[in-house]
Order: sequence, then structure tokens, then C-alpha cells
Amino acid sequence: MRDLHIMSSGPAAGVPLLMLHGFGGSGAAWDAVIAAMPDTIRTIAVDLPGHGESLDAEGRGGAGRMAKAILAGCDQAGIGEFHLAGHSMGGAVAALIAMRVGTRVKSLTLVAPGGMAKEINAGLLARYAKAATVDEIRACLEEMSAPGFLPSPQAIDRFVADRARSGALAALDETYQAMFPDGPGNGQGVLPGDALAALAMPVRVIWGDTDTVLTCPQPGHLPANFELEVLAGRGHMLPEEAPDVLARALAAAVAHDG
Repeated sequence: MRDLHIMSSGPAAGVPLLMLHGFGGSGAAWDAVIAAMPDTIRTIAVDLPGHGESLDAEGRGGAGRMAKAILAGCDQAGIGEFHLAGHSMGGAVAALIAMRVGTRVKSLTLVAPGGMAKEINAGLLARYAKAATVDEIRACLEEMSAPGFLPSPQAIDRFVADRARSGALAALDETYQAMFPDGPGNGQGVLPGDALAALAMPVRVIWGDTDTVLTCPQPGHLPANFELEVLAGRGHMLPEEAPDVLARALAAAVAHDG
């Protein structure tokens, strides 16, 4: 994929599962999920533009620019059809991709996705965007996660290393500003409901009921074509908090198409 850092696993053939992480993370956020999935599934985890090793990739900024860049990378790599999963901001990017290319996306799994409603914890994300030390990053991740869940030292070290790259914090600030087109005090940008409701592929949404970043929606607050699964006692960082649950859901989505 053009200028994007990707991590592939599984067989070379078959319809791949493309996995997009959240704001401030990297494709490595999906490591535990991928490890719990059948090795017959081809997975492609991407460092989003402005993140990880895609720091200077084309498409830095908002979710729309990222979606366009990832689609261009898929086209260049000869990836036609694919399953798609996205967490948090990556969920908004994934939804935008699905809107753009329709039936090329065989299934869409949105994990605590951005862009579903205006409400968002902009203050916490502002602190997270600036966090660079072990203590700062740990504090933010613990606040984003369910009570009692502790991020691993390895995960924290990875965040520290990513943010130590020259220009990394500036790139996060650029993305943070793009998330709030009307300013942080007015909530996040919201995806068009009519376009979400028109998506033809199966759409599954998985959300933790103690999410402190993006509040878990009430029944009926998502489009009728979205199947919502609420995880009790889980927070926002579901790829780390509930990798087995996500692995089962993603494997089922791929198997259903197959």
C-alpha cells in the first residue's frame, strides 16, 4: 500500500480482513485480536496516515483523507474485495470507505466507532494527543479503559516509541484538530445517517458499556441495518480489553461471507 506501513498475516490468497486502529495508536493495537483468530484468515493491519510508521504517509489529517489514502493503497496493491474492521477513529474511516466503494466491502465491523454522534470526550483525547511519557500515556489509557483494566507495559512502551518519532506529536495534533471541524467544544464530526443506513453489507457494531471516550449508544440510536453488541464492563480500548470477543466476531463475519 502506497506509503502506508502494513502488517500482514495468514495466507497470501483469499479475501483479506483490513483492520484500522484508533486515534493515537497503530496497527499493532490489533495484535492480540489477530493472534486469537484462525490462521486461515488473511489479515492486513494498517498504521493510519500520521500514525506509527505511516507518520509521513499521504492522507494525514481527518478521517476522509485517511479513507481516500487507504483506498488508493488497496487499489495499488490489487486488493479488490475485502472485509473491514475499524476501532474508534478507525471505525469512522472504515465507514467512509464502505460508503465510497459499496460491495467491495464484504462485511463491516465497527468497534466503538467515531462519527456516530456529536458526543465525545474531547478533553481526554486532547490530553492523550499530547501524552509522551510512560506516566502520561498510562494515565490516559487507564481512563479510556474499563475500571481495573491495566494496559500492558509492552503496549505503553510502543506508544512511547511511536510518539518519540520526529513530528509524531504534531501529526497527532493535526488529526485532533480535524476531528473537530467546529471546535472541540462542539463535538466531533458526524457521518451522514442516510449513507450509513444505505450500506448493503452486513454491519456489526461492538461497544463497551463503560466507554469513557464515546458513550455506548442506546437501542435505536444507530441505523436499523447496524447490529449492535454491547459488552458489559468493558471500556473504549476493546482490541486490548476484549481481543477474544473481537476475534470471534471478525472470524464469524469472514466465515459468513465465505
